[in-house]
Amino acid sequence: MKHSLTWRAIAIVFVLAMAVLSAYPLEEKIRLGLDLQGGMHMLLHVKTDDALRSETDKDMERMRQQMQEEGLSTVTVTRTGDTQFTMNGVPRDRDDAVKEQAEKYLSGWAWNRSGEELRFSMEIFYREQLKSQAVAQAEQTIRNRVDAYGVSEPLISRQGGGGDDRLVVQLPGVDDPDRIRELIQSTAFLEFRFAHPSVGPQESREALFGAFGGSLPPDYEIFPQIVRDSLMQEVGRNYWPIETRRVITGRELRTARGAGDQFGKPVVIFDLTPEGGDIFGAATSENVGRNLAIILDGVVQSAPVINERISDTGQISGSFTREEVDDLSLVLRSGALPAGIEYLEERTVRPSLGRDSINKGVRAITIGSLLVVLMMVVVYRFSGLNAVLALTLNVVLVLGALAGLGATLTLPGLAGIVLVIGMAVDANVLIFERIREELRSGRTVKSAVDSGFSKALSTILDANFTTLIAALFLFQFGTGPIRGFAVTLSIGILASLFTAVFVSRFIFDLVLSRRERVERLSI
Repeated sequence: MKHSLTWRAIAIVFVLAMAVLSAYPLEEKIRLGLDLQGGMHMLLHVKTDDALRSETDKDMERMRQQMQEEGLSTVTVTRTGDTQFTMNGVPRDRDDAVKEQAEKYLSGWAWNRSGEELRFSMEIFYREQLKSQAVAQAEQTIRNRVDAYGVSEPLISRQGGGGDDRLVVQLPGVDDPDRIRELIQSTAFLEFRFAHPSVGPQESREALFGAFGGSLPPDYEIFPQIVRDSLMQEVGRNYWPIETRRVITGRELRTARGAGDQFGKPVVIFDLTPEGGDIFGAATSENVGRNLAIILDGVVQSAPVINERISDTGQISGSFTREEVDDLSLVLRSGALPAGIEYLEERTVRPSLGRDSINKGVRAITIGSLLVVLMMVVVYRFSGLNAVLALTLNVVLVLGALAGLGATLTLPGLAGIVLVIGMAVDANVLIFERIREELRSGRTVKSAVDSGFSKALSTILDANFTTLIAALFLFQFGTGPIRGFAVTLSIGILASLFTAVFVSRFIFDLVLSRRERVERLSI
């Protein structure tokens, strides 16, 4: 018996020491969720169709340039969908050249001839690959922006239950939600497109349609440009006819920085990747004298006239303030999003509300614990102290496990701790009532304790493991606070099994071992 008590005591002390070391200091080791320390929660939808259109335009332009290098200068390329385009002007006897270039540059595309027209369509596997890459790049881009802003311990991940194109963004401790919202909402989807060569901007959409005789050419669409006064206030809008074909996008950007132009106005200077520089250089050299529209998030920022070939560097000018230039440079440096972002859900919790939730949660745990302790001592007398010691150890183990696993404590997590306290003493109640029944049947104290623990064990295991299964399902299929509750509940169930069955039994055995014969048990 003494040998058994020794190793059990060592095991309990070891587990307790590990929990204390893991949780100390508590205020630094336990991470608080948004509902406790304040912050922002956002559910974002990545518009992956934007990425498909962008890649289609890029591959179209590459194919057109390759055909021109093959001597087919009259080739025209037209996008007919997000993942389809057509090519005209290729004689039938040059299909071998098309095949060679397609195999070299368009590995994810299928093509066939229909009369004088070549039709290209993106393969399904390539579409899915581009969509997945777009979401992954959007996730990394948002993470880079948030890190550059200085948010500590952000959570940015895909939402498993809502499809691969959704991102969950949680930013705890944010004290300026409006600035963060603007930073992330600036998707910085940057596009360079050519304006119509003969029709310039108009003051209204109706005037623009009128300039074309009632309808736009098939390969053009309308984009607005904001007109500001000297005080940077919006005073109107112009509307540009812009080609649907993109020359390059923000994906070809290598870096960006704020600067001043020759008149001292804030502008953004950008550098392109080598591949982007080649495409941009070829496009600008062929279109000297035309307006090149620089479009950011669907709005024309500027449309300068191309005077000469532009290769790997340029500038974005417009009606920017210095702060806007700094923010735009930041998001472009962090990486332009490959597709637009749609906000599906947004919640903001102020720090004061979080502190109030903590105070009320701690008060609930304290009052609940005191009532449980009082009930156990009144009903089970000195044996109730056994349950109180086990309950105290249970709370320490839960906090230590949360700290060790790097889990985030949320308001539902605090509710889980309160529930765990009740479940922990529930196991003790089952054991104590079984011991009482054994004593009433005439058994000795030691025999009643042995029988009480052994007979109550199966009931305790059944009750706790069924609850554990439910908690695991909550964790698997739940999101946000629901998962926080499931984590706390799961840890608490395992801790209560250890304390109620192992620790409580050790305390009984330790007390009973001090006397050879025990005639009475205070229970």
